[in-house]
Amino acid sequence: MLLNKVDMDVLKARQKSMWMSGDYAKFATYLVDGAIDFLAAVDIDPDAKVLDVACGAGQTAIPLARNGNDVTGIDLAGNLVEVAKKRARADGLSARFDEGDAEQLPYEDASFDVVFSLIGAMFAPQPDRVAAEFARVCRPGGRIIMGNWTPGGFVGQMFKTMAAHVPPHPGIPSPTLWGDEATVRERLGEYVTDLKLTRKLYPFKYPFGAAKVVEFFREFYGPTNRAFSTLDDDGQAALRHDLEVLWARHNQSANGILYLESEYLEVQAIRRS
Repeated sequence: MLLNKVDMDVLKARQKSMWMSGDYAKFATYLVDGAIDFLAAVDIDPDAKVLDVACGAGQTAIPLARNGNDVTGIDLAGNLVEVAKKRARADGLSARFDEGDAEQLPYEDASFDVVFSLIGAMFAPQPDRVAAEFARVCRPGGRIIMGNWTPGGFVGQMFKTMAAHVPPHPGIPSPTLWGDEATVRERLGEYVTDLKLTRKLYPFKYPFGAAKVVEFFREFYGPTNRAFSTLDDDGQAALRHDLEVLWARHNQSANGILYLESEYLEVQAIRRS
């Protein structure tokens, strides 16, 4: 079922509200190691002009700016953009941050050497528009890079668990399809060459156990925060139970702390000339 413009505008407004709920800047503090590993693996040239799409509070844009890159970050959530700006100013960095939509980027054609998104643009509801916009603002011969949760990885299972309690909006593709190789080839194929898809593992490390991790997500992570807020007390208890079981089952550590690795798909490609 395709949504009309009015319905899509309503959905986007709800998504924006969702990502502005909680506190993603605090939530992301435990994800820094994985983000730095991702940046090291994709090896962006320090001379490259970079666009970080769905940049959050600057978790990847700030390290790139420190590395010497000319970086622009864009995110749907205006409160996160403001946090990113403050962080850049505090560090004396010239990184630019804009509020905007991954499906309608406010930049000229071929403006960037690298366009990338780590666990961000995959949540936009119209993936074909995301692919087209990534290609439009990336210069010919430039790089398009993504890191996306896979359907079968831990985070994919977490989303399925939440969806069993709070069904997603009908007619919107699952975000984790950006972690499916065949789907990525279909979405990006007309725009890129040298498409390389690699399954990797992202570390989740918390100095507390599964029950507190679930509460941490409920308080600070927009999608989980919003899922809980839509349920009554019994529904919240059931969702909390299922999430705690999921986290505990995948925990590879002990002694009241939590460690697991979630699969994601690393996407690297060259923009067609």
